[in-house]
Amino acid sequence: MPEDKLKNFGRRKMYFAKPGAENTDQTLELAVKACTERGIRHLLVASTFGDTAKKALEMLKGRSINLVVVTHNYGFAEEGKCEFDPGLRREIEAAGHKVLSGTLATRNLGKAVALKMGYSESELVASTLRIFGQGVKVCVEMACMAADHGLVPFEDCVCAAGTGRGADSACIIRATSSNNFFNLKVREILCKPRDF
Repeated sequence: MPEDKLKNFGRRKMYFAKPGAENTDQTLELAVKACTERGIRHLLVASTFGDTAKKALEMLKGRSINLVVVTHNYGFAEEGKCEFDPGLRREIEAAGHKVLSGTLATRNLGKAVALKMGYSESELVASTLRIFGQGVKVCVEMACMAADHGLVPFEDCVCAAGTGRGADSACIIRATSSNNFFNLKVREILCKPRDF
């Protein structure tokens, strides 16, 4: 986007005093506003059980923004099971949006190696991203995961995720596939917790 157009959006950032679900509404409002003001067509939202996804779905009614909800993979907490509400999954998909239950980009086989051997490169990347906060780390992972599955093109997306439950971080990220991870661009951090 040309620099002269960016001036219209301002540079105000929001820092929450603490991480957590109490920041979800403001985080999602900032994320939707960024999509609308910047003409970004894709909003990616992390949601383990469905609470954050339901709020995002409500906020997007009547808007032409593609919602991609990213959940934990099947087997994350319990073998063969997904924690995300299956009824809400159907509701989101019926509204024309998508739900992705996939392995986090920095978790995959590297996590198994780390559990067995104590270290893996993907764990190093995940730990490095956590210096910006858990939510920012998940935003980066979602941008790769959605691109890997063909749910978003390789372009700017707004991503919202959190620390534990809810959402407390939002970023504008140019999505790319995980095999090209280091070509991913975190364009802006819209909000995040200051202390985490």
